[in-house]
Amino acid sequence: MVLIYLIGGLFLGWSLGANDAANIFGTAVGTKMIRFRKAAIIASIFVVLGAVLEGSGASQTIDSLGTVDDWSKAFVISFSSAVTVTLMTKFSLPVSTSQAIIGAIIGWNIFAGQPTDMQLLSNILMTWVLCPLLAAFFALLIYFPVKKLVENSEVHLLRLDAYTRLSLIIAGALGAYSLGANNIANVVGVFFSSNPMQDLTVGPITISATRQLLFLGSIAISIGIITYSNRVMRTIGNDLFHLSPITALIVVISHSLVLYVFASEGLRDLLLAVNLPAIPLVPVSSSQAIIGAIIGLAIAKRSASIRLKVLVRIASGWVTTPIAAGVISWTIFTLVWFN
Repeated sequence: MVLIYLIGGLFLGWSLGANDAANIFGTAVGTKMIRFRKAAIIASIFVVLGAVLEGSGASQTIDSLGTVDDWSKAFVISFSSAVTVTLMTKFSLPVSTSQAIIGAIIGWNIFAGQPTDMQLLSNILMTWVLCPLLAAFFALLIYFPVKKLVENSEVHLLRLDAYTRLSLIIAGALGAYSLGANNIANVVGVFFSSNPMQDLTVGPITISATRQLLFLGSIAISIGIITYSNRVMRTIGNDLFHLSPITALIVVISHSLVLYVFASEGLRDLLLAVNLPAIPLVPVSSSQAIIGAIIGLAIAKRSASIRLKVLVRIASGWVTTPIAAGVISWTIFTLVWFN
């Protein structure tokens, strides 16, 4: 029975892996520096690590947005989000799983007649704006020193190519870790209040119910990466803006930094310790981060070759995703009431 109710979350995890997780290696695969199979395996491993080790912070934020105290309600919210993301993925649109789960939760709140925490929602909406802007800023910041380093390098071309491949793998692993830490909240956050898992003790080791939930969600993400992410990788890697291996590296690093900033409890505590404003622990859009980084890179290169039609198509997915998820969630709750 527990697994039946968790299917909605696991389906959403698969959808996230198929869509959002494609961003972490999309530029590397699109430039043919790394084969898809290798990228998928590395991404899967580090997504699990990030989710299990640092995924609880952003997950608690999702749990706080709406009171979901029943497994069946959490199932409907997750299922609605997953359906939305899967439909968008079918059209090769790198949509935001974060926006889908937020839209579905608000759909539930409207149906249940319960208030949405507007302060928390405004913080989340703010991050939807800050995410691509911050990614663009990081790309601008990184581009010029990397360009200077490459131009002044006397390393043989073949060795430089090997270094670039290795750097893309490391950056992709960091990106996958950050994605797991940040976006696992979209998969299991709504189950936190009604977590059906029990603490598991194996010898001297006790695995908490929360860790088990995070692990299951991350496995679902990994399956999505391996089975269905190649299609969206082509959209990110080739269609929007032509990326060289070096610029692909810059994009992946910028994207990874943004996701980690909004996921790290350690970074938040450090800022508070030195009396600086805390960064909200919020699941942000991996797709928005990667697109923001690409646009920042285009600005740094003073390039006018951004494919505006592709950008508009992607942006339209960001607008329609939370609305569609909210409508689907509200409709399912209206048609079928779970006690």
